[in-house]
Amino acid sequence: MAKYKRRKIHTLPLKEQIRKEPGLFALYIVLRTAVIAVMVAQIFNRDWQNVSLCVLTLFLFTVPSFIEKNWHIDIPNTLEVIILIFIFSAEILGEIRSFYVKVSGWDTALHTITGFLSAAVGFSLVDIINRNEYTKLNLSPLYVAIGAFCFSMTIGVLWEFFEFSADMLFGTDMQKDSIVHEIHSVLLNTSGVNRTVSITDITETTVNGQKLGVDGYLDIGLIDTMKDLFVNLIGAVVFSVIGFFYVKGRGSGKFAKRFMPTLIRKTTKEDE
Repeated sequence: MAKYKRRKIHTLPLKEQIRKEPGLFALYIVLRTAVIAVMVAQIFNRDWQNVSLCVLTLFLFTVPSFIEKNWHIDIPNTLEVIILIFIFSAEILGEIRSFYVKVSGWDTALHTITGFLSAAVGFSLVDIINRNEYTKLNLSPLYVAIGAFCFSMTIGVLWEFFEFSADMLFGTDMQKDSIVHEIHSVLLNTSGVNRTVSITDITETTVNGQKLGVDGYLDIGLIDTMKDLFVNLIGAVVFSVIGFFYVKGRGSGKFAKRFMPTLIRKTTKEDE
């Protein structure tokens, strides 16, 4: 009877996990300890929204191991490390510690990484199907690269849909506002023709007679959304190019392997 050969540390006893991958295990401990410490502090502050974010983070930390154990997918250590650090950076540092506001480019960097990793996952999915003997597909490396790119961009768009929905339904500000100093709008044209009216050199914004205290006009999320999609595209293109040469060389590149999940191969009694 065929069975799956499990190789990752999550399927081994605790002592064996530590011995096999001490670095990865140490990262798990450090990040989980940090999240628990932050959660305890938020409980004392009675900030239940941040407490829920900590609980969500701890849950997300378990997803890679769950996937490996139950779906027989091998997640490379490099990819797993990046995923764990990404979750911590987005939820704990970004949301709770306000790095999205305090650190310039924090959100942009995370979206770029998302585009890169999503393309890697998309590459794996298409390549696994392409190489499966039961699907009978023989897609070219270019086609696989395009599929991975489209997968990454779809993930980026769906995430922006999620941010928009959260802002509209719950009054959040996931699609961060931007300050601009000029606007061009057809709605400002009182003559009813389809021509833009431009207002330039905007130095302040007033709403209902109250100055907002910003040096310009408050754009509500459009610029942030488009910037996120652009950097997602950059990340997707970068890995799609890397993956193209990886598939063309039939797996000879070591760099791409670090980011591409693979099916854990089946072994028979004869293989053991």
